[in-house]
Amino acid sequence: MPKKTIGILGGMGPEATADLFLKIIRATPARTDQEHIRVLIDNNPAIPDRTAAILGRGPDPVPLLTRTARLLEQWGADLIVIPCNTAHYFHDQVQASVHVPVLHIMKETAAFLRERYPGLSAVGVLATTGTVRTGLYQRFLGERGLHALVPDDEGQQEVMDCIYGEHGVKAGHTGPEVTERLVRVAQSLVARGAGAVIAGCTELPIVLHDGDLPVPVIDPTRILAEAAVRAALE
Repeated sequence: MPKKTIGILGGMGPEATADLFLKIIRATPARTDQEHIRVLIDNNPAIPDRTAAILGRGPDPVPLLTRTARLLEQWGADLIVIPCNTAHYFHDQVQASVHVPVLHIMKETAAFLRERYPGLSAVGVLATTGTVRTGLYQRFLGERGLHALVPDDEGQQEVMDCIYGEHGVKAGHTGPEVTERLVRVAQSLVARGAGAVIAGCTELPIVLHDGDLPVPVIDPTRILAEAAVRAALE
């Protein structure tokens, strides 16, 4: 069966990019090497930090985001995925820069939740401050009739430290101590009524997994990978 080529606009961060690639491989119904999907990866860590830009503390990432997207299209990508939740604040600009579809991680996650958990009403969101403040998950979950719960200021700082801190995931720390810290924050959302918790930064599913909480832990990276595979096999 002819397959489309997936382009990964990566580097935000590199381990999250590798995580998405592996999940694309695992989501592909292949029995041989030749049955897998061609995947082009531009792991471009030079793209400026998205949260810093949103908060007015860093340079605009759009020029490098769009340049990288165009390169993937020129190389032969038939669709593009971005393994960075916060970068989806700039999704419209990236989509406008290319002619191929750029899948949207929040849209895919909200659709998945509504289909998989039809009785769900409130969802916890662990994400960067940039993602939280721009209301990306709040918007797309709301369109599906789902209420988003986010941490208080102290909990949000703890999430950011688990991602960006000296002992955070971006610094290469993926041990159980990071998981334990995130679980404590997530538990506060469950106590407020969250029936599921989204690991809404692509670094978080590396350290927070389904089974770590008494409610489902939702992995948007896996959902995006599965959506990309479906699109590539259409």
